[in-house]
Amino acid sequence: MDLGLLITIAVIVVIVFYTIVVYNGLVSLKHNVSKAWSNIEVLLKQRHDELPKLVEVCKQYKDFEQGTLEKVIKARSAVMSAQQKGDIGALGAAESQLRMGLGNLFALAESYPDLKANSNFQQLQSRISQLENSIADRREVYNESVNLNNVRIEQFPDVIVARMFAFKDFSLLEFADAEIQDVDIKSLFNS
Repeated sequence: MDLGLLITIAVIVVIVFYTIVVYNGLVSLKHNVSKAWSNIEVLLKQRHDELPKLVEVCKQYKDFEQGTLEKVIKARSAVMSAQQKGDIGALGAAESQLRMGLGNLFALAESYPDLKANSNFQQLQSRISQLENSIADRREVYNESVNLNNVRIEQFPDVIVARMFAFKDFSLLEFADAEIQDVDIKSLFNS
């Protein structure tokens, strides 16, 4: 065989092998993002199932602020709608509203000693707080998976394979700036 032909075949084999390795790596990253998102969805579903129970316990106290309960219910619906549509941006905004509503609800409960002492309320508050912490942890894992995917599909030479096979970037799950601000507890009790 001709030496030039052997070199050409060797180069083609190396390129094909490299393309396969890059492709498999990108597929792995894409599935890690999907897995991380699925983990968040499980926790969102669990919290979604717990919130009506919490609202019902609060409704037992007739003079409990109805506006706060309505905000929680409305935010819960917005989270589910965004989740079903797969709209990460809308989900982040709805999550922020829900978290602020829950924070307000738990802060207002301090003014209702009977509610605060209610074992169902305590159990639900604890469960929802645990779910919130788990969601925050899973959000971190999801965002890290998204970041790894997005960086990899933009790096040379992986970008060539990513474009050839139409790999896409994913959106980070971000919450509103208001969520990271301190809650003004005093204003909640004065309103």
